[in-house]
Amino acid sequence: MHTMWKGNISFGLVSIPIKLHTATEDKDIKLRTLHKECHAPIKYEKKCTSCGKEVAPEDIVKAYEYAKGKYVVLDEEELEKIRKEQEDKAVEIIDFVQMEEIDPIYFEKCYYMSSGEGGNKAYALLREALVETRKVGIAKIIIRAKEQLAVIRVYKNTLCLETIHFPDEVRKIEDVPNVPAENEIAKKELDTAILLIDQLTTAFDPSKYTDEYRTALLDLIETKKQGKEIVISSDSKPVESNVMDLMAALQASIDNTKPERQVEKKKRTRKKVIREA
Repeated sequence: MHTMWKGNISFGLVSIPIKLHTATEDKDIKLRTLHKECHAPIKYEKKCTSCGKEVAPEDIVKAYEYAKGKYVVLDEEELEKIRKEQEDKAVEIIDFVQMEEIDPIYFEKCYYMSSGEGGNKAYALLREALVETRKVGIAKIIIRAKEQLAVIRVYKNTLCLETIHFPDEVRKIEDVPNVPAENEIAKKELDTAILLIDQLTTAFDPSKYTDEYRTALLDLIETKKQGKEIVISSDSKPVESNVMDLMAALQASIDNTKPERQVEKKKRTRKKVIREA
């Protein structure tokens, strides 16, 4: 597994050499843009918006636009110095908190943490302490020239570093338009909705969820590679745009889920009886 960052994590006077490895991977299918006539890749040139000249990489500088059309130019040496100063610091766990106190909206990207040279004992100590206290650590870390707030937690038998957004990066819910302010829900509707949720409730099994769009796109690509005829299915049901009666929709949903859920419950009951026997 590729190491994308290495350094030290510390809490108190305990320092743990660690390595970060990306825990997830992007499996989106990347599509290229081609010239329709000759099927050659499209080349995008970097041109100056003022003089119209094509700009070479060595002639490009970075800048911050502090007002419309006004920039502060930053030298690469200056940026590199700041990056180096921050990256050389040990990552210190600032606080320990309950995981339940952090709303999922803050979470961004997860990394696995492995032990660096000579860090096995300290790594195991922090892992066990987090498990025993049922808490997570809050730390700051520089990743790819950006300071990140992060949660350090235990996933199965491995320490994870989960980057989270700073509070000012989360937009205010007050700015969300068209959010109903009052509850005008009848008790019968609420009870029926709760019943539907109960019927659809099951143990979380991530293996049952698949990316159907990606699978269909890969099938299409493979079919076209082999020069086969493309058959477009018309089985999909059109989405109804009209708002139907809420109570009727809830009841119809419950009726549709009954047979399948009853079979699942019977299977679970049968397995439980077999285990107990």
